[in-house]
Amino acid sequence: MEPRIQYAKTSDGVSIAYCSAGEGRAVVRVPTIPWSHVQREWQDFSYFLPMKSLAGSCRIAWYDARGCGLSDREPIEFSLDAMVRDLSAVLDKLGEECFALCGVWDGAPVAIAYAAAHPERVSSLILIEAYSKGADYLETAAGQVELGIRDKDWVLYTEMLARLLWGFGDPVLGVKAAEYMRACATPEALRAAYDSVNTWDVTEVLALVTTPTLVLHSQKNPWLPITVGQRVAASLPDSRFALLDDMTYESLPDLIAGFLELPAPKRVGKALPSGTAIIFFADIADSTGLTERLGDAAFRAKARELDGALRIAIREHGGTPVEGKLLGDGVLAVFTSAREAIEAALACGRAGASAGLPLHLGIHAGDVIRERDPDGRDNVYGGAVNIASRIAGLSAAGEVLVSETVRSLARTSAGVGFEDRGEQALKGVGEPVRVWVVAEEANPQTDKPANQGGG
Repeated sequence: MEPRIQYAKTSDGVSIAYCSAGEGRAVVRVPTIPWSHVQREWQDFSYFLPMKSLAGSCRIAWYDARGCGLSDREPIEFSLDAMVRDLSAVLDKLGEECFALCGVWDGAPVAIAYAAAHPERVSSLILIEAYSKGADYLETAAGQVELGIRDKDWVLYTEMLARLLWGFGDPVLGVKAAEYMRACATPEALRAAYDSVNTWDVTEVLALVTTPTLVLHSQKNPWLPITVGQRVAASLPDSRFALLDDMTYESLPDLIAGFLELPAPKRVGKALPSGTAIIFFADIADSTGLTERLGDAAFRAKARELDGALRIAIREHGGTPVEGKLLGDGVLAVFTSAREAIEAALACGRAGASAGLPLHLGIHAGDVIRERDPDGRDNVYGGAVNIASRIAGLSAAGEVLVSETVRSLARTSAGVGFEDRGEQALKGVGEPVRVWVVAEEANPQTDKPANQGGG
């Protein structure tokens, strides 16, 4: 059920949109300005998924600062005092005596300022990609590049920022995230926000924060070096610091739940099916050779980053990544639509190519059995899963192969063509399986038989 949008009135008369979900201990997220939209975040934006996951373990609340999202768009004021007034109004309306604050990016200085002023109300503090001075952000190379195009083209600017900020290797996902950003704020609000943020400085306030604090910082953050987050953590009297592998933030729910001693969060997404499903496999091509060329550490770092991008692409196209362990460097996902599975496979192929880690990609449809692994993560099993894996193994790097079953389901709806690769013997499968390669440039209404260029 989608949470109800409510409004809180600040001391200076501004209406602030907020939502809450779940029950139990209150965790309030302080937004990044101007990139917040309480409705769109919950509905369809993957950046918010880690917070949604916590809704099964506690009561989460989130809001739009003034000038952003569904809050009052006028006046456009982003002083630190104004941001604290917005937060105070939401906290008062929620009616909680004590709560945990989670400040993300620009929300971190706001959370720090509030926690220093109201230690009796803030039980815990979580700071993600935190900084104490706005200048820390603007002094980086990424900040200078962003500044250079900020006022030139609003669409180009948001698309560039979306890809950098969330690390999308897939341009389709980048465009979708950029559309979200344009729904959050106007160009005028953006300029006002960054002009104000440049003046923020809570360096002297850090020593006054007595609240237990968890500081989380991504190793891949192009704007805020690790040292920025480390300085924040070192200046807080009671803090712990942890690095995140990338900016997909998939590990956030578990880290936050552990710090707050909450029940283990449930992963957000559709439940894995038992019964008929579309099964998608993606596996890094020649991972052994790539490891030899790149070295173990570099390959594992690139593979982890790609894994996050693939799972985002899968979710954005309606699929559910399987969290259970797999052999090798693969990702397994299930879909209810053959068309969406093909779209996701093509997006994953582009992400792999962009990362320099080409993928084997295969799709099959059939019955699966849902089971929970000993470590508590959901997984799917069955002969159809094995066939999907074998089909992926047959594909050339970057090529999407599908079974005859999938081709039949998606032939008129997927907007792609299919080239016949004929019947193939699959290891461990009794009968040959006919496979087809997805051809994006082909006439969607024409399938090429094997003797006309199908290989």
